[in-house]
Amino acid sequence: VDGDGAVLLTRFDFAGIVTYGEDAGAAPLFPRLPFSEVQVVTGSGRHRYGVWIAADDESRERGLMQVRELPPAQGMLFLFDRPQRAAFWMKDTVLSLDLIFIAADGTVVNIAKNARPLSLDPIPSRGEVKAVLELAAGSAARIGLSPGDRVEHPAFAGKGAHY
Repeated sequence: VDGDGAVLLTRFDFAGIVTYGEDAGAAPLFPRLPFSEVQVVTGSGRHRYGVWIAADDESRERGLMQVRELPPAQGMLFLFDRPQRAAFWMKDTVLSLDLIFIAADGTVVNIAKNARPLSLDPIPSRGEVKAVLELAAGSAARIGLSPGDRVEHPAFAGKGAHY
């Protein structure tokens, strides 16, 4: 593997992702989903996260299910076609997450911190939201995120915005 040897394989069954080097970045977890950046603006400053975009029923349904590791600077942004009340659960999600519910203008509506893995309990928004940002548990507390703070992304730039 380090380039100085050889490996003889008589059979190779593999189901997974292999990354090499520091440039492997975020793409491997969900190679078919768009990858973008959000900036979360709090009293402590601007915080950047690389996010996979879940903007259709299939990707929103799968979400971060079965993901075993989520780097601290990455997450998933669930986008809805129109603002709506939303409720999430943690079915088949093995990581604890912070769920950030976001209004159409990018304002944080509410935050569910440290959601319990594998729980079927609904985690609701406290109003209509255009998006939900899922980050590793503890992220919201680490950056001092509160309702009323802002999330910046092209999806919140107005009518017809794209990611």
